Amino acid sequence: MNLWTLLPLLAALAPAPVRTENLALVDAARSRSVPVVVYSAPAGVAPKSRVALLSHGYGGKSTDYSFIATALAARGFLVASVQHEVPGDEPLPTTGKPAEVRRPSWERGVANVRFAIRELKKRYSAADWGSLVLIGHSQGGDTAMLFATQTPNEVSAVVSLDNRRMPFPRVLKPRILSLRSSDQVADEGVLPTPEEQTKFGMRLVKLPATIHNDMWDGATDVQKSEMLAPILEFLNLAPRPTS
Repeated sequence: MNLWTLLPLLAALAPAPVRTENLALVDAARSRSVPVVVYSAPAGVAPKSRVALLSHGYGGKSTDYSFIATALAARGFLVASVQHEVPGDEPLPTTGKPAEVRRPSWERGVANVRFAIRELKKRYSAADWGSLVLIGHSQGGDTAMLFATQTPNEVSAVVSLDNRRMPFPRVLKPRILSLRSSDQVADEGVLPTPEEQTKFGMRLVKLPATIHNDMWDGATDVQKSEMLAPILEFLNLAPRPTS
């Protein structure tokens, strides 16, 4: 990647002020804490703002992907980043077929997302909930894919950062973008074939400069740009917010 290619991508990282709010939500039906960090434009959530829900990777935090959340909020999105793992949760199984032994954790994540959506609709009812975008890294991407598989009509788009276990739903809606790391391989049957990508309008983007464990705020500016550029393009957003 040469300098002239890099410069417009780095523009996506231009700092922009956003509002953040920490919500200590509790799902009484499950007696479960579901903390959420909300990112929005400095002026607040405008009517018909598009909405994105972000799910972190296993062992991560809801604040680990602020470079994505901030970029979207600066461009008018209401972004909610959900904390899926809380004290007392059992560890993720390390033996057995991942698609089977990790399914309960994904199901819990889906329940977290559903609860967060219900609560956020009460607070931000004017937002455009019909254009919901799910974004998730690794385990969070598997959760997003499961949500989209179970209720595809509730999601307009899914952005997966290298989910490797939960198969993509083979459907036209939601639209799907998946950023694939340079070092990890998905389980058999997870990724759509080239024919399926064409049939269902899915887009898979290989990231030559970014490995799986660098797909978070700890990434370099080059890696962040490599991730943000296709996300902004996929969501039809300008590289730099307009003034």
